Amino acid sequence: MRDAVNRMLVGKPDSRRQLMTPALVIDLPSFRRNIATMADHCRRQGLALRPHAKTHKSVEVAKAQIEAGAVGICCAKLGEAEAMAAGGIGNILITSPVVTPLAIERLMTLNALIPDLHVVVDNPQNGAALAEAAAKAGHALKMLVDLDPGLHRTGIAPGADALALGRQLHEAPSLRLRGIQCYAGQVQHIKEFEARQEASLKAMAILGETRDAFSAAGLPVDIITGGGTGSFNIDPDARVLTELQAGSYIFMDKQYNDVKLGNAADFPFETSLFVQMTVISSNTPGLATTDAGFKAFSTDAEAPLLHAGAPEGAAYFFFGDEQGGIALPDGGNLAPGAVLTAFAPHCDPTVNLYDFYHVVEGDCLVAIWPIEGRGRSA
Repeated sequence: MRDAVNRMLVGKPDSRRQLMTPALVIDLPSFRRNIATMADHCRRQGLALRPHAKTHKSVEVAKAQIEAGAVGICCAKLGEAEAMAAGGIGNILITSPVVTPLAIERLMTLNALIPDLHVVVDNPQNGAALAEAAAKAGHALKMLVDLDPGLHRTGIAPGADALALGRQLHEAPSLRLRGIQCYAGQVQHIKEFEARQEASLKAMAILGETRDAFSAAGLPVDIITGGGTGSFNIDPDARVLTELQAGSYIFMDKQYNDVKLGNAADFPFETSLFVQMTVISSNTPGLATTDAGFKAFSTDAEAPLLHAGAPEGAAYFFFGDEQGGIALPDGGNLAPGAVLTAFAPHCDPTVNLYDFYHVVEGDCLVAIWPIEGRGRSA
């Protein structure tokens, strides 16, 4: 990973405004409060917290979450898990199936390196392949059955198929069945609380029925894992989960800021992640050009919302691969060199565009954290 171009600014007064941009910025006080708020929530609910590292892809962030009480982390991909393990994280759940021969070989290597690795499976053939590989490696592999809550992205159908897969994994000498994963991603961004609550509790009911069927069949259900930031205050009421997989709460973004609690209040988490950009041209009245374009933000959602540095009524729009446009009210002007910040439209894919976080406290750059899992798509 290349060195951070802003390294020389760490600790210097007013260094936040001097950043070479575009730069991904974490507001440290807000970030710390978010970590504490979710950790406290899970303790009050009697839930373990296993935050999803697909959001941040950072060893430093994972360590901060674990220091606050998280039991470990989730990773969406094997490559993310390898990056986290290399940084000293020893309790990891891989939440997507690992299926190809080369990936299974890497999984066995990782399983021998860290003390507490879990992986999900939703297919009997994949379960058999993992059992064979674990037997050959001589190191038992901890497993969770991945249950489909209706999204149909991954997961085995509830009922007889899930129970049969659970029995298969439990009976394999080289595997250790620990329980069930069920993540209802389709409910997380439903804006209205009542509709989100109904959909999420429906998924939790499916999970609860499967848990009870496993238990009645003598299958282990030590770990029942799922949920997310959008359902963090809903799923605990079902009394099914043993651990919560929320991830985006540490940063927040426009998508989650549009989701409301039951009383129409905002979530109790602050936006702590921003993209900082610089005006590079402003020769046309009412228009400025910044150095942050398509390559600086995720593009699966709306254009970014401006946070600071522009007058009220200004709006960002994509202006090219490398440039963003700022439409200014009343023919206004922003001088070259002006510094602006924007909210990420969607934090996870925005993070994946950067090599480093620039951690700020007030006007000072206090640290630069590498994003070790960035680009680890396999």
